[in-house]
Amino acid sequence: MNTLELVKLGRLMELTEGTPAISIGLIDGPVALHRDLSGAQRILAGGIEVCKDVQSRACSHGTFITGILSASRGSAAPGLCPACELLIRPIFNETDRDRPESTPEELAVAMRETVDAGARIINISASHWLPLSQEHNALKYALDYVLSRGTIVVAATGNQGIIGSSPITRHPWVIPVAACNSEGQPMSQSNFGRSSGRRGISAPGEKITSLGPNRELLTFTGTSAATPFVTGTIALIWSLFPSTSAADIRRCFIEAHRHKFTTVVPPLLDAWAAYQGVKNILEGGNV
Repeated sequence: MNTLELVKLGRLMELTEGTPAISIGLIDGPVALHRDLSGAQRILAGGIEVCKDVQSRACSHGTFITGILSASRGSAAPGLCPACELLIRPIFNETDRDRPESTPEELAVAMRETVDAGARIINISASHWLPLSQEHNALKYALDYVLSRGTIVVAATGNQGIIGSSPITRHPWVIPVAACNSEGQPMSQSNFGRSSGRRGISAPGEKITSLGPNRELLTFTGTSAATPFVTGTIALIWSLFPSTSAADIRRCFIEAHRHKFTTVVPPLLDAWAAYQGVKNILEGGNV
C-alpha cells in the first residue's frame, strides 16, 4: 500500500488542488525554489530569504517540506495542495551545514509574522531543532495570538522516542502530529504523549519521498515528514469549504478522528473520512 492509499488522500486530491484563499505558513528552513515548486509561494521578508548552501540540512529540509505541500502535480513527487498559497518563513540558519539553529523567540516572531501575512494554517515540522525543554512565554503568547486570529497550527511531536510533549504541542490549539510506518503502526522514534493522544494525528513518516533543492528526490523519515500530510489534508478540506471558520474546521477534523479509548498514540490520518465528516457536519448545519 502506498502512502496516499494508507491515509486515503488520493480521492481527496482528485477533488481539488487547493485554492489560493487558503494560505499555509511554512516555518522551517530556507527553500530552494525551482520549476517544480513554481506555484503560489511567497517568502516573507522577516526570514532568511534564500538557500546559501543547497547541501545544508536546513535548505534540504525546508525544500523537502515545501515539495510535499506545493510541488506541481506533474512532478516526480506530486504535492498535496499546490494551488494553496505557501507563505515561506525560514527561521533555521545554515551556519553549521548539519545542525540548523534557531531559537524559540525566533519561532514566536515567525508565527506572528506568518499570521499577519494571512496564513490560515501554520506547519511547524522542525521543532526538534529548537531548545524546547521548558516553557517559553514568548511561544505561549505567540500561540495565543495565532488562536485569536483563527489560524490552525499543525506541529511535529519530535523524534526522540519519548513519552512527552513540548511547549508547542501542549498548547490546546495545536494539532500534534506523530509518525507511523508504512503499515500505519507507530514508529519507535516518534514522540507520543497526552496532548497527541487527545487531539493529535498519526501520519506517514517512514521513508517519505519529496523534492530537494536541485529537483532531486530526497527521502526523509520522522515526524517532520509526517506533519505536512496533516497540514495538506486540512488545506484541501478547507479549500472545499473556504468560508468555514478555523474553529469549525479544526473541531470537525479532530472529531472525525476521535479515539474511542484513551491512549498516547493518536489515530491514523484518514483524509477521506475527515472530508466526509466535515462535509456532513457543515452541510447538516451542525457547527
